[in-house]
Amino acid sequence: MPLHMLGEGGSRGSTLEATLLKILHSAGGGATQVIGMSATLSNIEDITQFLNADIYSNNFRPVQLTEFVKLTDNIYKVEPKALGSDDQITHDRVVNFEYKPEMVKVDPDHLLGLVLEVVPQNSCLLFCPTKKNCENVALMLCKLMAKYRRELTEVRRVERKALLKELYSDSEGRMCPTLQYTIHYGVAYHHSGLTTDERKLIEEAYSEGILCLLACTSTLAAGVNLPAKRVILRSPYVGQSFLSRSQYKQMVGRAGRAGIDSSGESILVCKATDKNKVVDLLSCPIEKCHSSLVYDGGRGIRSLLLSTIGLKVTTTTEDVFRFTNRSLAHIQQSALNVSMATLCQESLQKLIDSGLVLQTKSLSEEPEKGESVIHSLEVTPLGKATFKGPIDPDFAGLLYADLKQAEESIVLSTHLHLLYLVTPYDVVTTMNPSWHIYFNQYGTFDQSELKVASLIGVPESYVAKRAAMQKSRLKVNEFVVKRFYLTLMLYDLWREKSVWEVAEKFEQPRGFIQNLLSGAASFASCVAHFCQELKEFWAYKDLLGNFVRRLSYCVTIELIPLMEIPGVKLGRARLMFAAGYKTLSSVAAAKPEDLVKAVQYMPRKVAKQIVASSQLVLSEKKDAMMEEVDALVSVPKGVEPTGTMATIPTPAPVTPAPDSQASDING
Repeated sequence: MPLHMLGEGGSRGSTLEATLLKILHSAGGGATQVIGMSATLSNIEDITQFLNADIYSNNFRPVQLTEFVKLTDNIYKVEPKALGSDDQITHDRVVNFEYKPEMVKVDPDHLLGLVLEVVPQNSCLLFCPTKKNCENVALMLCKLMAKYRRELTEVRRVERKALLKELYSDSEGRMCPTLQYTIHYGVAYHHSGLTTDERKLIEEAYSEGILCLLACTSTLAAGVNLPAKRVILRSPYVGQSFLSRSQYKQMVGRAGRAGIDSSGESILVCKATDKNKVVDLLSCPIEKCHSSLVYDGGRGIRSLLLSTIGLKVTTTTEDVFRFTNRSLAHIQQSALNVSMATLCQESLQKLIDSGLVLQTKSLSEEPEKGESVIHSLEVTPLGKATFKGPIDPDFAGLLYADLKQAEESIVLSTHLHLLYLVTPYDVVTTMNPSWHIYFNQYGTFDQSELKVASLIGVPESYVAKRAAMQKSRLKVNEFVVKRFYLTLMLYDLWREKSVWEVAEKFEQPRGFIQNLLSGAASFASCVAHFCQELKEFWAYKDLLGNFVRRLSYCVTIELIPLMEIPGVKLGRARLMFAAGYKTLSSVAAAKPEDLVKAVQYMPRKVAKQIVASSQLVLSEKKDAMMEEVDALVSVPKGVEPTGTMATIPTPAPVTPAPDSQASDING
């Protein structure tokens, strides 16, 4: 477990701390062992106290790392022993590449020279400050290679063509023009704008040496394990923010591949105006890892308290305070400038005011103190539905109100209304609609869809005014307006338009569209479980059954069996269906050679994986059915079998189990 993630802020760090707290509480006598690692922790004492842990610390690095800084065309070596002094960087050499005047205009930072010193024999990661810069840099380098290093296209040529073919197949017959051009040179970009399938294929190709250079954002440094012989930092900035020491160490730490290279090196490119900042960056201590539990006014604490009360880990207010006193946030409350007792009390009160938790008073006899008041805590039906969903407590009231409002006038002649109800709340704040695109969508609506928009609270006249850049006198909820805009993206996906088509139509990165769909499928499953716990929403429980399953794939019913096979996406499922492979059993019985011949763009390697995966899925389904048969056969004579309760199918992106304590803890 990477312990520095505790300080990442937001829900990720908060969820990790909450999970560790529950594990430590449930471990009791120490039956559970937690092992955490990090190379970028400066306040290890706080983490040690929080986990009640022992420390093992070592400076050993299997591959030696040498750090450099580049100013103009000069490269300076970072001297670790001289950090903090005037001699911490010393001149090492000049970039060994002959630049022509026209090249300098295109590549003023001499990136091509730095890259060609290691590729294609070795690998290189080039960190860029923005996603757009990743694509531009990759394209710029390949255009220069086309003029001055054309022979690079001959390296691993067959494998690179196969990679392009697979990318084309997985992208439903579409291809990013930049990737289509750069991959011939062994170059690609890597950031969140890529789809999951694109990222996976690019990462595998890089690991196998088919690609030798990735232009990437800082997220790669904290994510997948993709080491390199040389790491280049295109700029000392991430977006508009100057690099932190922790970010810098995470990036340069990718240099040096154990078992492959005997050494690794990093080069930080900077301008003369940033030299002093860079010098300070090299010598400053790593930032302290602070608890994320208190983010957004205690949002993480509210989720933690609701789940512990729901799980009966804490049953009184005293239990709540004792439990949170073990948190990292409590240990660091002075550094965080918060009072955990106050924040905990406010969070608990908010849960009570929201109708999620019920507090009752009772008297208890204590021999020494006499009678004392005990404040017992338990979750309400709404609170139980919220933590079992799991739904963010801050959105529980809003979700309940949305479902209650729609219950009286839901439009079932179109799926648009249901899609709105499962559009994730947490994505809304980052969305700024394009009013021209928004209004164009209304032009395609039929009467049912216009009725949905009106019932939700986004009338056509309001969108028309905004598209015409005029003020509207109508009072609308901007949160609802933004959320419905996201719903329109999901609606196009639901109608089987590809991620590429929707991304182009709404002018969004295809990675964002795919993440929106994944988030909606996950949230839809949570809403389904939320409704299961509340009897008043029995109708939604029935409505959301097949809807949740189909939303996770956004395909017609007949393609779902193929989409359940790991590695099969929409484009490939359609090709397989057209080739006659329409069921899971037909794929499991096929020979890889037959799949390659029958299905367009099907590489042999992928065909073998698909057949093996389908056989595994089929075997699991067979075992599950046999267990049900055994359960029915074993019913004692004279006892009526109760049968199995129909449950709402859970899509692939999430697997919450309403009756499983383990899933609640992870939630």
